[in-house]
Amino acid sequence: MILALAGGVGAAKLLAGMVRVVQPSTLTVVANTGDDMVLHGLHISPDLDTLLYTLAGLNNAETGWGVANETWSVMDSLEKLGGQTWFRLGDVDLATHLYRTQRMTEGASLSEVTAELFERHHVLARVVPMSDSPVRTRVTVSGTTSGDGWFGTGGEEVEFQEYFVRLAHRATVSALRFDGAETASPAPGVLDAIAAADQIVVCPSNPLVSIGPILAVPGIKDALIARRDDVIAVSPIVGGRALKGPADHMMAELGHQPSSLGVARLYSDWVATLVVDERDAHLRSEIEDEGLACIVTDTVMTDVDVAARVCSQITATRDGDAVLR
Repeated sequence: MILALAGGVGAAKLLAGMVRVVQPSTLTVVANTGDDMVLHGLHISPDLDTLLYTLAGLNNAETGWGVANETWSVMDSLEKLGGQTWFRLGDVDLATHLYRTQRMTEGASLSEVTAELFERHHVLARVVPMSDSPVRTRVTVSGTTSGDGWFGTGGEEVEFQEYFVRLAHRATVSALRFDGAETASPAPGVLDAIAAADQIVVCPSNPLVSIGPILAVPGIKDALIARRDDVIAVSPIVGGRALKGPADHMMAELGHQPSSLGVARLYSDWVATLVVDERDAHLRSEIEDEGLACIVTDTVMTDVDVAARVCSQITATRDGDAVLR
């Protein structure tokens, strides 16, 4: 049994390879929902949906998000009416949000709706949100101007998607807050899955805003610390840069070294083994000094075959023994 912690496109790429290596029914994924938002009256779960479309084989490989061969009739019409279109929702994607919102309005939990969506897309892996309670990542940013004319004067707190999409993550980040985390509970089955897993894999996700919200839910980090020897993480930083997204400059802006060593320092109390790219081989001894075993391999997942190879190497590693060294 494998448990994965996931958020963002990097996680989806790795897990697309994972389901080629292990029986999908033996995989449980705990997904970040700190990016969730309500827009146009709809509950949108970007990380859950990226996993859904990727594991169902529907994802847009060029963008890394959304559905392949999407159409945009609703957004085009909304733009003509003067509505908000900075967060683009394709027609097929909208159906997912409409269904999720309908079911939650009827009283279903986010976990229940997520299970229904993955089942109806014939995904055998079990994917659960980190919590059924709303936890929202808030980002304090400096003043900046976006393409649609939004202007902030500095020190303003915005929702994560405003920072990430509307501002194209160009603004400087001075603080993060996970609103609602202190009163949230892990979604049903999350703690049991951590306890029962033979191996726990931390996907190459932004450690601050993809993995951070998961850890902020009371009980989850403590459960991971108890399983530290079985936790292996893949660094999202390669050669000092994030392959996609703002992880590198966000880490630097918040006082962390933007490197695999910086990731090791963030993870050292609950992760036993860190997988880094060949370009970061020179950091191995420093990572080991932080108390982690270090595996060096090619981690740049240019396609699903490469992702499957990386996953084969990860699953060959047990009990913190870096077998690839």
